Amino acid sequence: MIFLFVDGIGLREPASDNPVNAEVCPTLWRLLERHSKPIDACLGVEGLPQSATGQSTMFSGVNSAQAVGRHCEGFPGPALRKIIEANNIFLELKRRGRSICFADAYLIDSADELAMRRFKSVTTVMALTVPESITTADDLIADRALMQDLTRETIQDRYPNIPVIPPQRAAEHLFALALEHDFTLFEFFQTDVAGHSMDYARACAVLRVFDRFLAALVHFAEAAGITLVLTSDHGNVESMGERGHTRNPVPFVAFGPGERQVRERVSSLTDVTPALLEAFDRP
Repeated sequence: MIFLFVDGIGLREPASDNPVNAEVCPTLWRLLERHSKPIDACLGVEGLPQSATGQSTMFSGVNSAQAVGRHCEGFPGPALRKIIEANNIFLELKRRGRSICFADAYLIDSADELAMRRFKSVTTVMALTVPESITTADDLIADRALMQDLTRETIQDRYPNIPVIPPQRAAEHLFALALEHDFTLFEFFQTDVAGHSMDYARACAVLRVFDRFLAALVHFAEAAGITLVLTSDHGNVESMGERGHTRNPVPFVAFGPGERQVRERVSSLTDVTPALLEAFDRP
């Protein structure tokens, strides 16, 4: 299974300020029309959904916003870290004897260096519970990991020796990792960054890059019989007329073997991890 976590993409009717459309991102649009359903990201808590609680909920199956009494943005605090460290999809799959890869490369030499960071994202906290899932700069150089922007353009000032690649090549790298692991996660957050910018042209550019990557990945996954899952933590980029997040539902895409059973199980971010674990448990 390949799990694409695409930060900050919600579902909304077509509009002049909504770049999530068939012209800008045709592959994503087809998946949304044919292989997805809207799911709740508000979690029964007042206010706008935020990244820390949304992602913690998605990857643990625990309604983290209700657990801490509010939506929390940015990096998870002690209460959320406790939830993630106790129960997350990486840990549960490891307990089932499954191999896991977090495909986003950290520009570090070892997981020990990552553990020393004061501020850690939800996915970083989760990856540290299964250190063998972590990929580093060496893996990126060897084409055994991906940069979070897909093309590596954002690191050229620091790592000019690591060549820029087209997004289709990044899809090849992710597919190769998926062939070696039971569960491969890739996190793409440029959509959320573009959404906060309120720059429609920037959002379109980000979505076009992601869509070229997605088109190649869908082709590879379908040929190999790999299930592809895509979802988000909250809305944002679908409404470029506002700088903050939205209360729109987010898409839950499942494409490939067993897709219908997986989709039917999910109606909220709280259902994502339980549904995926059930898919692995089925004979």
